[in-house]
Amino acid sequence: MRIEVTFTDRVGIAHEILAVLALRRLNVVGVEVDPPLIHIDAPGLDPAALPALSDALQRIAGVRAVAAIDMLPGTRRRLHLDALLAALPDPVLAVDRGGRIVVASAAAAQVAGLPESRLAGRDLGELLDEPGLTRELADGGFRMSGREVTLNGQPFLLEVTPIVDVEAAGAVISLFTPSRLGERLDAIQNFDDLGLGGGFDRILGESPPVRALKARAARVAAMEAPLLILGETGTGKELIAHACHRASPRRDKPFLALNCAAVPENLAESELFGYAPGSFTGAQRGGKPGLLELAHGGTVFLDEIGEMSAYLQAKLLRFLNDGSFRRVGGEREQKVDVRVISATHRSLEAMVADHSFREDLFYRLNVLTLDVPPLRERGQDILLLARHFIARAAAQARRPPGRLTPAAAAALLANRWPGNVRQLENVIFRAVTMSDGGALDAADLELAGAGMQSAELQAEDAENWEEAVDGFERSLLRRLYPRFPSSRKLAARLNTSHTMIANKLRKYGIPER
Repeated sequence: MRIEVTFTDRVGIAHEILAVLALRRLNVVGVEVDPPLIHIDAPGLDPAALPALSDALQRIAGVRAVAAIDMLPGTRRRLHLDALLAALPDPVLAVDRGGRIVVASAAAAQVAGLPESRLAGRDLGELLDEPGLTRELADGGFRMSGREVTLNGQPFLLEVTPIVDVEAAGAVISLFTPSRLGERLDAIQNFDDLGLGGGFDRILGESPPVRALKARAARVAAMEAPLLILGETGTGKELIAHACHRASPRRDKPFLALNCAAVPENLAESELFGYAPGSFTGAQRGGKPGLLELAHGGTVFLDEIGEMSAYLQAKLLRFLNDGSFRRVGGEREQKVDVRVISATHRSLEAMVADHSFREDLFYRLNVLTLDVPPLRERGQDILLLARHFIARAAAQARRPPGRLTPAAAAALLANRWPGNVRQLENVIFRAVTMSDGGALDAADLELAGAGMQSAELQAEDAENWEEAVDGFERSLLRRLYPRFPSSRKLAARLNTSHTMIANKLRKYGIPER
């Protein structure tokens, strides 16, 4: 039985309390003193004898109360600590000031391949196969920046938290796998401030091409094969890739991206595959994991894959074939489980034909495909996106959102948008920040540098409203008809009725005979 005695602290009181138990020939196996409490574990104490013992103890000067408890606080603390260590997914080790392991988590024992009891007392540097690490930690007061180490052949990032009393009394060593770091990086890079979860809800648009794209993307998202996304610059290929990841079984794992056109070949290789210790001047001590390791279990998105060098194409092909690779400057083969989604605005078939892109890599990447429609083929989605960008730009500028005038809406619909959604977003942002009124007119879009004309007939040349509207309609239909040479196609482009477009074409004599 275990009891808790509440007392007023004075010299010798703990000895007097224990003497009472000794007179009753009770064996005490545990005592914890934390004034004003003393906790005692006496297995031979009968609960029926507790009232008499309590009376005897309270005759001692300073003893105020005696109560039964289920376990000693130290035992409860150890049980909670053991449960906490067992629940930690990452290996954790506590070392004393000499660098010897005092406590190891279940995850550390599992990775090391040793029971926790055998880890206790081992030198940290020897366990991590870095004999100089213990001395380095001690000399630095157990303060060290993150570095990569190896435990039982597996790479980990080591983080040190010193245990400080008057001076460093040891440290807590945390080890993180590259995939765990990738999850943190994914959480930072892909934080969804819109609350839309990063899925298909973030793809704004209700036009037939976009609805068809979403439907096809939802089907291919659940598959494990490589996915190739095709589309012009600025159409939102990365957004589609991220949505496919969030709709896949890998949604809870990292989504990490590399723009193959934005970094030189040598940096792209180390970013994708990582590098071994001492690979080149300026490299981090201990090496660095690449995106493939960081995204283990998740998805790597390779944007502008058509810009990848021939050397990297060969290295990527090998990874796609068997899932294995070597770090830059490394000798050890590594295997990871990663789905590759790639994207390009270039024609890979043409590049294969002129031998600037590997044919075998093209077939490995081109298992599943998605074609992202250009903005000019999305009809009224242009206005939907414009209003969304107006609201976002107004929020950034801390001003009420404006509205589009009919002239501005017509100008947006008439523009070809070679830069697609990205260009539209930039045009709207500049227009919102540079305009003073509550409504955006065509002139504000001109001011933003869009270079758009709402109609060949300028407003100042029109005699009346009807003439201005007729001039705009005639100009718009003449510009769009060559690309959509039927009333049905043109109606679909403008998201309006086929009958209305047919009547307008007859009215303005389009096409000219």
